[in-house]
Amino acid sequence: MSNHTTVSTFLLWGFSSFPDLRGLLFVMIFFSHGTILTANVSIMVAVKLSHNLHTPMYFFLCGLSFSETCSTMAIIPRTLADLLSDSKTISLPECATQMFVFFGLGANNCFIMAAMSYDRYTAIHKPLHYPILMTHKICFQFITASWMVGFLLSLCIVIVVFNLSFCDSNTIQHFFCDISPVVSLACDYTSRHEMVIFGLSAFVLAGSCVFIVMSYVFIVSTVVKMPSAEGRYKVFSTCSSHLTVVCIHYGFAGFVYLRPKDRDSFREDMLMAVTYTVLTPLLNPIVYSLRNKEMQTALRKVLGKTGSSLRGKPCHLQ
Repeated sequence: MSNHTTVSTFLLWGFSSFPDLRGLLFVMIFFSHGTILTANVSIMVAVKLSHNLHTPMYFFLCGLSFSETCSTMAIIPRTLADLLSDSKTISLPECATQMFVFFGLGANNCFIMAAMSYDRYTAIHKPLHYPILMTHKICFQFITASWMVGFLLSLCIVIVVFNLSFCDSNTIQHFFCDISPVVSLACDYTSRHEMVIFGLSAFVLAGSCVFIVMSYVFIVSTVVKMPSAEGRYKVFSTCSSHLTVVCIHYGFAGFVYLRPKDRDSFREDMLMAVTYTVLTPLLNPIVYSLRNKEMQTALRKVLGKTGSSLRGKPCHLQ
C-alpha cells in the first residue's frame, strides 16, 4: 500500500440511493442467492453422480458452476448484510480482498468458457483426435491454468488500484468494491493507471472472447459442410447453451468494464452490476438445464434419489 494513503475505511454507499427499496431488494437478492446456490450445486452433484456426464464438456461446466458459486459468495452475503445495516463501512484490506477474489473468479469464468469453446471445436473439427486432445489430465490442466492466470491478473489489478493514494472522499458509489468507483476516489489516478487496468481487463474479456469467436468460426465452417441436416442441427444444439451463456456473460461484463467511464456512469454501472452478480449466475444453470436433455435427465435422477432418500428416512420422535 502507498504511504500516502490516509483513508483506512470505505463506505459502500450502494443501495443507500434507494432507501425505500431496501426491503424489496433484500428479499429479491436473498432468494436469488438461494436459487443460485441450489441450481449450481445441483449441476455439480448431477455431473459427479451421473456416469454419462463424465465428459470434458460437463467437467468444464462443473468447474464453471463452482466458480460462479464462489463469486456470488464473495459479493452477495456482504450486500445482504449491508441492506439490513446502517453501518456500511469496509476496511481497506477487506475491500482489496473482495476485489481480488471477485475479479479473479470473474477472469476464471472467462477462461473456462474459452476452454469450453475449444472443447466443442475439438469434438466437431477433430473428432478422431478428440479422445487424445481432451483427456482428463488436459482438462484438469485447463481448469488449473484458468484459476492461476485469473487470480494472477486480478492480483495485478489490485496492486495497481491499492497503491494509489486515497485522501479525499471514502464513499464508494457501489454495493461492492468495483474497480471504477474505487479508483475515482484516488488523488493520483492517472491515464497511465487507467491504461494498465484497461489492458488487463481487455486481455481477460476481449482476449478470451476473440478465442471463443475463432473457435466458433471453425465450428461453423465444419458444420456447413455436413451433408445431413439432422447432423447440423445436433451439432448446433450442443453448442447453443454455451453460446447463450457466453453472450449473456460477455455482454454485461463488456458493457461495464470496456467502455469509457465518468462519474455519472457509476449509478448505471451499479444497476448493471446487479445483473452480472445476481442474474447471470442464476441464468447459467437454467440455460444449461433447459437446453440440454442429458442434464435434464441427470437432474431428475438426482432429485428423484434425494426425494426417495428423504421419504425413506423414518422420523424419530423424542
